[in-house]
Formats: sequence, C-alpha cells, structure tokens
Amino acid sequence: MIRSTGTLTSARASQYLQQLCKHFAHKTEVVFDAHQGQIALRTGPVSLAATADQLIATVTAPDLETLPQARHVIDKHLAIFAHREGFETLDWQAPVQA
Repeated sequence: MIRSTGTLTSARASQYLQQLCKHFAHKTEVVFDAHQGQIALRTGPVSLAATADQLIATVTAPDLETLPQARHVIDKHLAIFAHREGFETLDWQAPVQA
C-alpha cells in the first residue's frame, strides 16, 4: 500500500472535512465528527483531520498507479466546496510505503 498526505490551510478546515464526509456518505462507508473523518473509497481509505486552520487528508492506495486517482477524487470534491478560496489542489507530499 502507498500513502500520501495533503494539506489545505483554511479557517474552514472543519467545514470542508464535514462536507466531504457528508457527500461521500451517500456512496460509501464514512465515519466523522468535526475534527476527524474516515472515508472508504474504492481506491483505498482516506483519513481526514481538521485543526483550527488546516485540513489534512491522507489517502491510501494499493499502488503508485492508483494513487493519483485517489488524490484527484479528494482534490476534485474540495475544489467544489472551497471554490471561494481559489482552491485547486491540496499540497501533496511525496508518497510513502504504508
């Protein structure tokens, strides 16, 4: 398994975490509160954490070929929710072996 973590600096981090989780809850298993969330995507699990000014997303994929798809799913949905902030993509760190 391959893991990658991305961050978004925003005062609305908790709001975006909850919006992501509520959106995906219509499609897959999700557990969340105002500060953390878990989403069971087909590409692999996603963990979310929100602080006062940062949203941290950790995606896990079975291989390096699937990882960009997993990142894209999160980025695409956040782009809708955070469009007022000019959001385009999380600041993704290099993948690591999980």
